[in-house]
Amino acid sequence: MVKLTKSFIDKVESPVSGYEIHWDDKVAGYGLRVTAGGVRAFIAQGRVHGKPVIVTIGRYGLYTEDKARSKAQSILQDMREGIDPRDVKKADEAAKVTLGEVCTQYLSRPGKLKASSKVEIERHVDRVFAAWKDRPIASITADEARKRYREMATKGLRGAPAPGQANISMTTLRALINYAARQYKRADGSPLIAHNPVDALRDDWIVLKPRTRDIDTKKVGDVWHALLTERAMLIEAQERKDGRYCPRHAENQAGVELVMFLLLTGARRNEGATLEWRNVNLDEGWFHLPDPKNANPVWLPLSTQAKELLTERKKLGGKYVFGSSSKVGYITDTRSPLRKVSEVAGTPISAHDLRRTFVSVGVATCGIDLHKIELLTNHVPKGVTAKHYLQTQRLQYLAPESQRIADWIEQQGLIAAAKASGANVVQLRA
Repeated sequence: MVKLTKSFIDKVESPVSGYEIHWDDKVAGYGLRVTAGGVRAFIAQGRVHGKPVIVTIGRYGLYTEDKARSKAQSILQDMREGIDPRDVKKADEAAKVTLGEVCTQYLSRPGKLKASSKVEIERHVDRVFAAWKDRPIASITADEARKRYREMATKGLRGAPAPGQANISMTTLRALINYAARQYKRADGSPLIAHNPVDALRDDWIVLKPRTRDIDTKKVGDVWHALLTERAMLIEAQERKDGRYCPRHAENQAGVELVMFLLLTGARRNEGATLEWRNVNLDEGWFHLPDPKNANPVWLPLSTQAKELLTERKKLGGKYVFGSSSKVGYITDTRSPLRKVSEVAGTPISAHDLRRTFVSVGVATCGIDLHKIELLTNHVPKGVTAKHYLQTQRLQYLAPESQRIADWIEQQGLIAAAKASGANVVQLRA
């Protein structure tokens, strides 16, 4: 043992190989480790619950001898009280982990989340919780969560009330905080976050009624005619006066045609937007959803109208059916064509409302059995017989039903076009 002083540390020689430890003669367990490369570092060694523990305090230079001695005494006292300094260090690091870091770890778990879910979670963290992304997740308080929830519910991201987005974003935050609580611990082994701040929103939570909105069947023809007219105008506008290709018109055309596809098939917006050509067979008349929302891979029939639409898009090439020059490669924004649809329909219409419209037309207007419509919209029937004996994946046998719906939509569009031209049209009963 030696008296560890600045003078000793400056003069001590390095070993030929490996390292040597010089223990202090006054503070038991406090020492200086010197490597063959000349690195000098202060250490503390003791026992926690009978097990030996050695901790590196820090290099000489970053620590003075006096500061290292004081730190060693504190660490050794903790060890005598049964506190492992390594756990304290992990707890300190855990306390600093940010919301963004937790989100990255949560999304990186193999096989846990679908790609679309990952995009949605990232979007909420990047936009709704942008101000918190680089903050320690453990620092988010119940008052802050409540305030942000009320802001989203009343103003949204664009100044309009968005209670649905408020609920979804806070559900996302709750999941991330629960994950952090499971993954990160305090020095005593307890969860980093004892109480999820989102749970404090229980009295503020807005219970939303299930949406039942769709396009009135009396307006479906007007909507289809408007979409066809908009599409024709965009196709005509593809070439500028100077003969150069205009990508903006191509993007708008893809958005309009995606909306048309959703109305003809009842597909979910993201399922249509991310549809790849490798999952479309125009010759046999079907498209495949390999990874849908309900995890039931399905092959769905294409009506002649849908085939005609996709045949024209096929000429444009690319990976995605509704391709885009955006970062993801496919159309993500259908607000413009849906504004037109909403204007004609006389009520705000979302992409999911087109799906409900497909169901309404099929059941109420075309008289198709509900279980067939459920299959065409990839809702697996819950009844025992239907669930176990119906073919719920390869649904090409439902092509007649899909065609009946598309024919009715097209017929209503022709009637709307005739009326728009000034013709005296009177629809006869079937």
